[in-house]
Amino acid sequence: MEVLLHQIDAFADAPFSGNPAAVMPLSSWLPDSLLQHLAEENNLAETAFYTAELPPEAGAPPGDWPAFHLRWFTPAVEVDMCGHATVASAAQILEDMHPGADRVSFFTRSGWLHVDRTDDDEFVLDLPAVPATEVTPDVVLVAALGVHAVRAYTGTDVVIVVGSEQEVRDAAPIFTAFPPLPRGAIVTARGESADFVSRFFAPGVGVPEDPVTGSAHAQLVPLWARELGRTELTARQLSRRGGSLRCELVGDRVLLVGRCRRYLDGVVQLPD
Repeated sequence: MEVLLHQIDAFADAPFSGNPAAVMPLSSWLPDSLLQHLAEENNLAETAFYTAELPPEAGAPPGDWPAFHLRWFTPAVEVDMCGHATVASAAQILEDMHPGADRVSFFTRSGWLHVDRTDDDEFVLDLPAVPATEVTPDVVLVAALGVHAVRAYTGTDVVIVVGSEQEVRDAAPIFTAFPPLPRGAIVTARGESADFVSRFFAPGVGVPEDPVTGSAHAQLVPLWARELGRTELTARQLSRRGGSLRCELVGDRVLLVGRCRRYLDGVVQLPD
């Protein structure tokens, strides 16, 4: 059995930047154990699998544009939300399968998500905003990250706010010293190269450092919108690869805008 494999860099400013995602279209769902093996073999932060078969709980598609059932796997686990692999999946579908469409919707563990393509070939991802509660910084986590916390929040991820963009760049985490986390840890600060900057670490789910994390910005954008007093922001993730996003807070939704670059198209030979 053969399955197509596309590797696409999402939120990419230039070649070899952004966050690589594997996108694997399926005619029907394979066993979960096989999906996990494929994600482990791909060895990227996320592998996205999708089918045109919507589950009963999805209800009716939200419009007359293409709609799919989408799931995301790290090399270690299935996750509830992944922004960059959603954008990469939309880019592949809109380029290869539905070139005349400008929107695609996905039913996911986080409900219906939508991606629009602009006239400038950018992609706009619509995510639910993630609320965060201010907490006392975890001294064990702060020490493991190698930073000085100004304040901290918890939500889907733990957010550690630090004093400068340079401190975000200089963070040198010791992953073996991390305490248990809801998912991952975000280090963020007001930026010089953008309105705010960040890095994202999730060793507990098989992603030591993620290059550009869309889902983390669903939590960061409301925080920085409140801090900076505006709803339209620019963001830069300061991983080694790096990536840029334009962000907007619209009610209880977060819009993330970026570009995609295709790296490869291939065929995976599945075992009998």
